[in-house]
Amino acid sequence: MTIMQEENRKKPEGAGKTPSASSITGLDLTNFFLADVQGGVGPYLTVYLSSARHWQAGPIGIAMAMAGFAAAVCQIPAGLLVDSSIHKRALVAVSALVTALACLLIISMSGMAPVLAAQILMGAAAAVIPPALAAISLGLVGRRRLPGRISRNQGINHCGSFVSAILAGVCGQYLGLNWIFYLVCGSAIASACGLLLIRPTEIDQKIARGSEDDNNEPPIAIGRLLSQRPVWVFLCAIVLFHLGNAAMLPFAAQVMAKSHPGAEAVTLSACVIVAQFVMMLVAWGVGRAMAHGIGRKPIFLLAFAILPIRGLLFSWFDAPYAIVAIQILDGIAAGIFGVIAVIIASDLTDGTGRFNFLQGMVALAVGIGGGLSNLIGGYIVQYEGYRVGFLSLTAIAILAFVFFLCLMPETRESDESPSKLPQAA
Repeated sequence: MTIMQEENRKKPEGAGKTPSASSITGLDLTNFFLADVQGGVGPYLTVYLSSARHWQAGPIGIAMAMAGFAAAVCQIPAGLLVDSSIHKRALVAVSALVTALACLLIISMSGMAPVLAAQILMGAAAAVIPPALAAISLGLVGRRRLPGRISRNQGINHCGSFVSAILAGVCGQYLGLNWIFYLVCGSAIASACGLLLIRPTEIDQKIARGSEDDNNEPPIAIGRLLSQRPVWVFLCAIVLFHLGNAAMLPFAAQVMAKSHPGAEAVTLSACVIVAQFVMMLVAWGVGRAMAHGIGRKPIFLLAFAILPIRGLLFSWFDAPYAIVAIQILDGIAAGIFGVIAVIIASDLTDGTGRFNFLQGMVALAVGIGGGLSNLIGGYIVQYEGYRVGFLSLTAIAILAFVFFLCLMPETRESDESPSKLPQAA
């Protein structure tokens, strides 16, 4: 049971609010277009630096890690900012436009310093977008409708990634790798326009930060939240998850860039397309599974179990079609993570007023794990080769599975039966 659930267990919870069609449409459009913005240019930067700039694996690892570390530094301030701000739409819009400017910086200036500066900007923006979007969703629909809403958010987001990956492959193959960066800029502007459809008066600011609607008490102390065992176990498990996972696709992209020069953009886009299509289906499936009473822990354990299998397969197969096929597993694991991580954070902060702070801590854990994965993995690959790099990530992934299995409790409330769960808005 979470910190405030014992104190609030006798309080009746409503089924959640039903926002207007305009707000729902705006939130859907924002999630669709932000799919191409949230991760910056992601693995495409690896291909660009390797093919167009001729960087080695070590410096590429530093560049990829920089965004993760920048995001890590900004996560706690970002979560606190989202908790305290009533201008959550503006926070998302500004972050999207900062990402667009960073993309223009990478392609307009040569040298390592502009790339690192751009990655820092992208990391800072990436720290704000996820907690702000989750807060907007929570404030619009309420906690009881949140699992269905987050499942819908993630499904639409992955659909957007699916479409943008197709466009990125076409642009990279026929127009040049630079056009992948321009595509991100266009998506950033479109997402800002989608935010205008969300009516700010429909966002309940108390609920959006994880407080009870009728609770005028200030949020609980941060130290009290972080001292709870389920909270720090959850955060450590996320670090391990991304430490064993984040560098796998960039490594695969580098393998393709070396073995099939000239076709790497299309092949990488195929990887992203396959993964995003699977994520879209998995996000919907996870929402249905929770609606039928399946707990958070067994669903999340499936994602942890997939990572070492994926690492072993990458270490054995390097043909482009095999790498694309292996991305099906990434789609399953990432699709589960995108939904369940938000729901567990909501469970752990129910009634505390610290939902967005913990969202920031989750993103901090993602940034730390992802940054270390690219940094450490990049130098392992440079000195020991790709096979050793993949096997190293596999060993970490096995540790992550055991850690989560043994230490993380179930966070689903005992009274959250399928019959009591309202439909998603």
